[in-house]
Amino acid sequence: MRRLNYPKVISEINRFILEKTSEVGGNGAVIGVSGGVDSATVAYLAAKALGKEKILGLIMPYYMNGDVEDAELVCESLGIEYKVINIKPIVDAFVSKLGFQPDKRSLGNIMARTRMVLLYAHANVKNYLVLGTSNRSELLTGYFTKWGDGASDYAPLVNLYKTEVWEIAKLLGVPEKIIKKKPTAGLWKDQTDEDELGMSYHLLDEILWRLVDLKRHKDKIAEELGISVGKVEYVEGLVRRSEHKRRLPLGPSF
Repeated sequence: MRRLNYPKVISEINRFILEKTSEVGGNGAVIGVSGGVDSATVAYLAAKALGKEKILGLIMPYYMNGDVEDAELVCESLGIEYKVINIKPIVDAFVSKLGFQPDKRSLGNIMARTRMVLLYAHANVKNYLVLGTSNRSELLTGYFTKWGDGASDYAPLVNLYKTEVWEIAKLLGVPEKIIKKKPTAGLWKDQTDEDELGMSYHLLDEILWRLVDLKRHKDKIAEELGISVGKVEYVEGLVRRSEHKRRLPLGPSF
């Protein structure tokens, strides 16, 4: 993987958050805090950049499980204002009007988009910006819900791979419990990111870095990492098929 000067990266992200908030006359930032390392890292960065009194954390569970406690731990360790909003009644009411029962992936997308609506509702009333929590690994593979967790005003981690976010989190003092837990989007019970992606983030990031940033040939990547070409082609396919999620809607030219 690439070698970053992490203290410098933290300083640059803090500058970015402060600068972008000031540019639009924002009073602060609202963050969806899930109990995972990405949202925790964004919360820590934002509190450092803007001051804890200008941060609102929204904890929006569908399943009332240990993730809620972890999210509260993050908010309380920072001393930021936070709210817990159980989205199950909202999502279930929405589903009841569909006229069909969505599968678990579609239901997960509805959850993510419900959270987006709540984030922007609170941002609007407080004149806050919504800070997204997606990282570069998720962005490149399309591992996010379009117009859901992929929707934000600014995304401080979007140029950092997941494994780099873990390093940033350690330096910021994010609770070890949060850093070490298995990454999950919390869209259904026992769901984990790495199970869905089909490989560890460590391997995924090594492939993505070589494939996208260094633009190395898939055969060379497979040789360097001691893996099959098929694994590289699989990641290449994730990047290619998710291109539409990384751009605004397109229309025909006349």
